[in-house]
Amino acid sequence: MDELAAMSSPVHKLHPTAKLVATAVYILFVVSFGKYDLGSLFVLVLYPILMFACSGISVRTCFRKMKIGLLLVLAVGIWNPLLDREPMLYLGGIAVSGGVISMLTLMLKGTLCLMASFLLAATTGMDSVCAALRDLHFPGMIVTLLLLTYRYISVMMEEVSVMTTAYKLRAPGQKGIRFSAWGSFLGQLFLRSVDRAQEIYDSMQQRGFDGEFRYVRREQAKTTDYIFVIVSVCLFAACRFFPVTDWIGRIASGGSV
Repeated sequence: MDELAAMSSPVHKLHPTAKLVATAVYILFVVSFGKYDLGSLFVLVLYPILMFACSGISVRTCFRKMKIGLLLVLAVGIWNPLLDREPMLYLGGIAVSGGVISMLTLMLKGTLCLMASFLLAATTGMDSVCAALRDLHFPGMIVTLLLLTYRYISVMMEEVSVMTTAYKLRAPGQKGIRFSAWGSFLGQLFLRSVDRAQEIYDSMQQRGFDGEFRYVRREQAKTTDYIFVIVSVCLFAACRFFPVTDWIGRIASGGSV
């Protein structure tokens, strides 16, 4: 993610606060659609596609890095077709129930939100995202927790690797960790994480940490940043409150709006 954030493109050059505001508004409008508004929601796919094209980051990279989250998103609403069986439309004589439509709508919502969040992190960097959150007066404690979690998640994974290796050495030939040992394993991981976190915090205090990260270079927003936010919000609002999908369909069929 840090390597992606170090790239150079028009999207990367936008002010972090501008991208954060645009992403937050985009997610807000995406989740505000009704559970049956699949056609109206689909037009908002254009935003992440255009942003990916302008940033030079491929959509495949997003799906590869977010595959675990996408699998969880695709599982949302999977029971809807069983709970809502009333037909809402017919495609070629085949009845499509409201449950199927609501399931697809939920999946699309989750996918769009993940793509927008990935774009923000991949074109901005977590340090700049946290600086933008502080510019918007988010609580410093929450921002600090977010930044430290992002930075030291690899340290926790190293602890997991060490503990897993130690378990395998004590249980040769056993596949994975027994279910009966999960509780003690997680407990030990928690205690080791607390100890490591205390060591890191003590080191930070010895270096003068007082709750604020001041090393991030704060840049002034430019005119293009304000234009980007205004145009983005206006387009999102138009897609939400006007039948843009119907207009596009009429234009494509040669009719008038």
